[in-house]
Amino acid sequence: MMNRRQTLSLLGAAALVAPLAVAAPGSAQTASAQTGPIRVGEINSYTGLPAFTIPYRQGWQLAVEEVNARGGLLGGRKLEVISRDDAGKPDDAVRVAQELLSNEKVELLAGTYFSHIGLAVADFAARNKIPFVAAEPLTDAITWSKGNRYTFRLRPSTYMQASMLVEEAAKLPAKRWATVAPNYEYGQSAVTWFKQLLKEKRPDVEFVAEQWPAQGKLEAGPTVQALAASKPDAIFNVTFGADLAKLVREGEGRGLFKNRSVVSLLTGEPEYLDPMKDEAPEGWIVTGYPQEQIDTPEHKAFRDAYTARFKEAPRQGSVVGYATLTAIAAAVEKAGSTDPEKLVEALSGLSISSPFGPVVFRASDHQATMGAYVGTTTVKDGRGVMKDWRYADGAAYLPGDEAVRALRPAN
Repeated sequence: MMNRRQTLSLLGAAALVAPLAVAAPGSAQTASAQTGPIRVGEINSYTGLPAFTIPYRQGWQLAVEEVNARGGLLGGRKLEVISRDDAGKPDDAVRVAQELLSNEKVELLAGTYFSHIGLAVADFAARNKIPFVAAEPLTDAITWSKGNRYTFRLRPSTYMQASMLVEEAAKLPAKRWATVAPNYEYGQSAVTWFKQLLKEKRPDVEFVAEQWPAQGKLEAGPTVQALAASKPDAIFNVTFGADLAKLVREGEGRGLFKNRSVVSLLTGEPEYLDPMKDEAPEGWIVTGYPQEQIDTPEHKAFRDAYTARFKEAPRQGSVVGYATLTAIAAAVEKAGSTDPEKLVEALSGLSISSPFGPVVFRASDHQATMGAYVGTTTVKDGRGVMKDWRYADGAAYLPGDEAVRALRPAN
């Protein structure tokens, strides 16, 4: 899914300004550093997953433009993003993180999509004592078992989204379950939590099959055949992108989903529904983003601004990118400084307004309370959409502070 490294910059030549030289306190260069742009180093899998990351980039571009149009931060300093492609590889992500810190003199890190890459950058952030706002990676390890003082995560985790889906799955008559998930940190974490949480609510269920295709390399025929052979009553799916489309097409052709319930993580997001058009699945229970149906004031304002700026409707990635840079700007203002320790203190417990409503970065584990929409899929006007949805507030799907202390190492 990822090949070459690509440099992406916001505001044209402004993002290519030479790094500021280290200067003695009180010098003209120090004064310039205190009034120059506030630089954020952003890392993501742009070449590997453009369906999500391009709307995500447009989201953070919109947030940066809005901040700067209001006069910037800390009395007039512009917010600037210097972006790099991680090629879908943890080693590349760490290498460009070092380059952003050493050469570009960024004051925070942000971004990443894949969970294993997010974990690699989180470790880098801890070792180098630089704040990192992980936008998308969903593994719980990033805020729990491998959590650290410098890393914060925006999106609802695999635990949170599995909990949302389990509420619906537990109502089904299904007792025999099969799972299919990409064989890396995100998929493994999602399946682990779904199994554990469903068994807690329904001790009578059993899991009769697991399929673990390599991410981006799903062999649809054998996978569907193996799932069908286990004769499950229901299926929990964690695949996304091109793998999801192949699974849906092959599964429909072979009757895998006939008279079976499917519960599916992320499938209701436009990034993954739109490419399937009228082949989108019917009746799957999903987390997603029914953007055209959400009429809250916060979301309408965001959707209108995004559509006016980019001449297209927002996607889930758009919301994530926008909220990530909104949070960073708010943290800088709250800290009154770009000092890393002050920024960490500001991010702990930070409250922001997002297109989904209020979001808080919990001080106990640095997990944000952003939620997700839960509903079922259907086909309308030749494309897949969500129906019968509800917003699941992330705060309701997180363990309390005492439980977190047992999950997370001390800073």
